[in-house]
Amino acid sequence: MAQRSHLRAVTPAVPVADFAASLLLGSHSGVMSGILWLASYPKSGNTWLRVFLATLILDEPDPLPLQRINEVCSSEPNEVWFKPLATKPVSELSDKKIAALRVKAQERAAGVNRNIIPMKTHSLLGKDHGYPTISVKATVGVIYIVRDPRDVAVSVADHYGLTLDQAIEMMADKAARGRGMPGNTVHELMGGWSDHVRSWTRWKHTPLLLLRYEDMLADTLGQLGMVAKKLGITQDEARIRRAVAFSSFKTLQAQEQESGFVEKSLHSQRFFRSGRAGGWRDKLTPAQAAAIEVFHAEQMRRFGYLPPVATAGPAGKPSAAKVP
Repeated sequence: MAQRSHLRAVTPAVPVADFAASLLLGSHSGVMSGILWLASYPKSGNTWLRVFLATLILDEPDPLPLQRINEVCSSEPNEVWFKPLATKPVSELSDKKIAALRVKAQERAAGVNRNIIPMKTHSLLGKDHGYPTISVKATVGVIYIVRDPRDVAVSVADHYGLTLDQAIEMMADKAARGRGMPGNTVHELMGGWSDHVRSWTRWKHTPLLLLRYEDMLADTLGQLGMVAKKLGITQDEARIRRAVAFSSFKTLQAQEQESGFVEKSLHSQRFFRSGRAGGWRDKLTPAQAAAIEVFHAEQMRRFGYLPPVATAGPAGKPSAAKVP
């Protein structure tokens, strides 16, 4: 019988969740199947996590070529999941039709695979054209990555070919969409940054593990090693260290420089651009940073990107207000 595994939330604001069984990846008798969501707002470290997991699971002696990530960690908007359900080329389907097929495609993917499928999504957890964006039935767990929205804005601007002001506006838009690449991917309803974070971090249907991008940078071995152990992939420290090294930002940049990366936007020079925390201080004006901080204050405070709200405590002394 698979062992129970407990997931500890990054912040006290999010309740602790626990796995009904270890998420052992690979062909193991008696192990559940379904989708393990690797969810995040764009440019928040999702691809980094995917590369690490794929490298760790395949356990090859050299860094895994970027084009092989999907062998283990697929992408939900990939047209391959929609083709069996479509009566014409997926690229010719309307956004509403894609929305109607989305849950069916996810459940079919979970049904035809005997194993757990780690799958990337940038979709908001909600409804698109009246249809759910995520199938609860197909889901066995969620890993959600959150990143400082000020740094996200800088990366999003580069990725989508936007000005910083346009990126900030997009991140406040409840109807924001990531357009698909015809022949490759379909659209995703992302919503605003706060909407996205709020929707996923309130997930209660299956186990939820929260990661902060900044913690992944500051303690890469500790954070990624924790993921490997929580998922039941391996306890082997040497194997984990090797996967961490093979998925380092320096390694990924070198691989992209040599062989390219299919997920790179046409608007940017490279996908793996900076990979650091706090870079927004050199890019955003005080007014731009303030606009993000005001609009996204609640969620930024939840995850430590802004100090707590000071309220009057006993004898008029200030105290930190708790954000639910």
